[in-house]
Amino acid sequence: MIVGVLFGWQFPAAAARGGIISDLFIRLIKCIIVPLIFATLVVGIAGHTDDMKAVGRLALKSFIYFEIITTLALVIGLAAVNVIQPGAGIQLTTTGEGAKQLAGTKLTLAAVLEHLAPQSLADAAARNDILQVVIFAIVFGVALSRVQGKPRQTMLEFFEGLSEVMFKFTGIVMCFAPFGVGAAVAHTIGQNGFGVLAGLGKLVGTLYGAQALFVIFVLVPVILIARVPVIDFFKTVREPALLAFSTASSEAALPDALQRMVKFGVPRRIASFVMPAGYSFNLDGTTLYLSLTTLFVAQAAGIRLSIGEQIPILLTLMLTSKGAAGVPRAGLVVLSGTLTTFGLPVEGVAVVLGVEAFLDMARTSVNLLGNCVATVVMARWEGEFRPQLSFIPKNEPNPDCDHEREHHLS
Repeated sequence: MIVGVLFGWQFPAAAARGGIISDLFIRLIKCIIVPLIFATLVVGIAGHTDDMKAVGRLALKSFIYFEIITTLALVIGLAAVNVIQPGAGIQLTTTGEGAKQLAGTKLTLAAVLEHLAPQSLADAAARNDILQVVIFAIVFGVALSRVQGKPRQTMLEFFEGLSEVMFKFTGIVMCFAPFGVGAAVAHTIGQNGFGVLAGLGKLVGTLYGAQALFVIFVLVPVILIARVPVIDFFKTVREPALLAFSTASSEAALPDALQRMVKFGVPRRIASFVMPAGYSFNLDGTTLYLSLTTLFVAQAAGIRLSIGEQIPILLTLMLTSKGAAGVPRAGLVVLSGTLTTFGLPVEGVAVVLGVEAFLDMARTSVNLLGNCVATVVMARWEGEFRPQLSFIPKNEPNPDCDHEREHHLS
């Protein structure tokens, strides 16, 4: 990351063209997601439980947890923007044509519900639509659990083998992570430069501070309440979190995070359900970003909103932030739609776009961290978290990079 920052600063033209390296790395990661999630989820449902009530219970607990935590994220975002007032002194002088195009993408309840049902697994897989893949895998796993005899055993063995291969595949691809990370950071700095931070530095600083407060005062207490080893947990997730931060891509960090959660002691059936579902319904960093930037635009436009006027915005974001799964540039789409709904100037999105890359890095890493926390909390809630069986040492080697095939959990 440090090398990428220095290279992007000193050689911006070359760094701006170097984005192809990070794109190649992220494309390799994306090809892992669908087979990995599908295989682990099917095995978790059809292979490890004969009680379908357990699946429903896990889903209900997960969605209750998601709603509580994302609401707290929204509240922290509103509190931070009201206290610091990052929009004060900003002038909305741009026409914001790009922002108006984003505002044309409407997120209605009917569209969200329709999006839940995959019309084709191949289509959902090609678009890396995690939510639709998860729903298809759940129904497939339930159907497979009702099959008896050799057909069921054959399919289970196939998916167990596929999941093992995809975890090894992840290890091989992650050997190239330093190159992808360096190129992604260099490209961001080379294309946007540090100059863009001068005018909007207060917005960037407010968001980063609010995200830090959310981690300290919400996620850490949740970890402590769930009796999860805090230091060991952060050691486990630090590399996926840094990968998400530097590439600004949740998908880039998902396979590695899923693998590490399993090694940390979370059963695969829980990790393979909660983490993908969280990427649609537990985007803590994104929901905090939405509440903060919405009020930032109002402040920049000179519109003062009372607490009573801010509450409907919060309630709207509680719903619309859940329906953004699979929508390109979902955060900006929801933001522009919210601005339009409440009569705020959509041109404000164009101002946010100036530092979007830096904002995206913060919210993506917090999204990943929040979903890792949700995974261990659900495992503890189900009484199946076993951290003492799978502690990851600080200097554990990567068996795929070092060609060591020993099983480290032994």
